Amino acid sequence: MSVRILYFAGLREAFGCAGESLDLPANVASVAALRDLLVGQGRDLLATAKNLRCAVNQEMAGSDAVVKDGDEVAFFPPVTGG
Repeated sequence: MSVRILYFAGLREAFGCAGESLDLPANVASVAALRDLLVGQGRDLLATAKNLRCAVNQEMAGSDAVVKDGDEVAFFPPVTGG
């Protein structure tokens, strides 16, 4: 299963990229499992970021949201403007 992962705001700056494509193992079927996989690959900020938000296919999603082949998963911290 392959997904496209997007990083926004401070995550993009910290990781040095706006996104990546990733082939997922069969046991990764939720946003939480995907986040854990990414943390295990060195994206530690995903585990420690406060109020981390996520969207699956441009719809806000919780950590229990299902991730399927071809999905786009975006991670972003809350952003304020002024």
